[in-house]
Amino acid sequence: MSVSVEKRDAWFPPDWKDDERMAFLFSAFKENRDVDCTDWDGKIDFWSPLIIDHCRRRGSVCVNLQELNESFRRKGSVPLGLSTVLQSMIRSGKVQKESDFAANVDSGWLSWGVGLLLVRPLKWTLSALLGNGRVPLEESFVVIDLVKEKAAALLAAYRASPLATHSLLSFQELRALSSHICPDESSLCLALLQLQREKHVTVSLHEGEKLVKFSQAGQGRVSPVSEVDLGIYQLQRSEKLLEERVEALGQEAEKCKQQAKSLLKEGKKSQALRCLRGSKRVEKKADRLFAQLETVKGILDRIANSQTDRLVMQAYQAGVAALRISLKGVTVERAENLVDQIQELCDTQDEVNQTLASGALDSGEDSEELEEELKSLLEKAIPDKDVLPVVPTHPISPPRKTGILDADFVRSLPSVPDSSLGITDEELDRELSRLTVSDTAVPRRSISAHRRPEPAQ
Repeated sequence: MSVSVEKRDAWFPPDWKDDERMAFLFSAFKENRDVDCTDWDGKIDFWSPLIIDHCRRRGSVCVNLQELNESFRRKGSVPLGLSTVLQSMIRSGKVQKESDFAANVDSGWLSWGVGLLLVRPLKWTLSALLGNGRVPLEESFVVIDLVKEKAAALLAAYRASPLATHSLLSFQELRALSSHICPDESSLCLALLQLQREKHVTVSLHEGEKLVKFSQAGQGRVSPVSEVDLGIYQLQRSEKLLEERVEALGQEAEKCKQQAKSLLKEGKKSQALRCLRGSKRVEKKADRLFAQLETVKGILDRIANSQTDRLVMQAYQAGVAALRISLKGVTVERAENLVDQIQELCDTQDEVNQTLASGALDSGEDSEELEEELKSLLEKAIPDKDVLPVVPTHPISPPRKTGILDADFVRSLPSVPDSSLGITDEELDRELSRLTVSDTAVPRRSISAHRRPEPAQ
C-alpha cells in the first residue's frame, strides 16, 4: 500500500525535518561503541522505537532490513546503520529472528509446514560463522512486543465469539475470526506460536485439516487434543453440514412448489404434477436429514451434559476434600464442650452487667422528672412540729424601769403547762453529768434550743 510522502513524514518525530540532525542519524556507526558511546547510543535510542512504531502502524509483527531501508528513505538517502540497530535490538530481546522464534515448534506445527521457517536463515548462519556481522536484507525479524499484543488480542477475540464453545477450530474459521487482528496468514501463525509459548494454544492436523485448540476461560493452560475433542469437532462439523443441506433442500422444495403453481396457471397440469412430486421427494429427503440433524444435536447435548457433570463431580470432590481438612479434629464432644463454655461465659457477663448497673452513680432518671419531683417537694406544707407559736395579737407593754412586772404584762404571758415532763431526778443527774463532761471536752458554744417550745394549751 503506497503512502504519500507528506503523510509518511507526519509519522516521524520532529527531528526528521532537521537536515543536520538527520545527516548524523543516517550516518554509519563507529566500528566500536567504546570509541564514542554517545554517538552510538544516540542513534540506537532514535531508531529502535521508530522501527517498532513503524511496524505497529503497518499492522505487522515482522520486519526485514530491505523493507526498513525503503520505508525510511529520505531525500534519496537510506540509513546506513540499520543493520547495527537490528543487531542491538536482538541482543536486548526486542526482536528475534523468525527462525529462532519458531525453534520450539512441536509436531503439530511441523505438520502445518511451519518448520520450513528454519530453512530461511541459512545465509545468516553462514555469515555468522565466517565472522561477518552484517544482517542479510531478506532476513525476517519478529518484534516481540507486537507479537505479544497480537496474541492477546487473538485470545480475547476467540473467547468473546460464539466459537468459544467449540473445543477445536479449523484454521479457516480462525482466519475469518481474526481478519481484523492479523492481516495475513504469517502474522496469524506467529501469534499462535506466541500463544503456544504461553500455554494457551495447541495445534494439530486431522485428515489434512489444520486444527487449533484454545485454553478455556479459567484454565491455566490448554490440554492436549484428545479423541473426545476430535469426536466433538466431527459432530459439530456434521451438524453444520446437515443444517446447510436441510436449508438448501427447503429452498429447493419451495422452488418446486412455486414452479408447479406457475405451470398450473398456464394450464400445464401434468408438468405441474411432476414438479409437485419432485417437491414432495425433496421434502422427504429434508425430513430425513432433519431427523439426522436432531440426532447429532442430541449427542452433542449429551456430551455437553457429561462434561458439565464431570465438572460438577470435580467440584464435589474438591469440596469434600476441603471439608475433610477444615473439619479435621472437630467432634461432637468438642462442639458440646465449646457450647457449654460459651454459655458459662455469657452467664458471667450477664451477672457483671447487672452488678455494674446496680452500682451506677447516675440513676438514669430524666432530668425533667427530677425537676418535677423537686418542685413537688418545695410545694409540700411544713410539718406540724416545725410550726411556730401563734403571735399574740394584743399589745405587750414594755417593762417598767423599776424592775417590777406589771400585772397586765404577767396576765398576758401564756399559762404554764400543768403536765409533768416525765423525767426523774436520776435521769436529770445523768444528763447533767454528760453535759459537764461535754463542756470540758469541747469549747462551749452558744446555747441553742434543740426543741422548739410547744404552744400553750
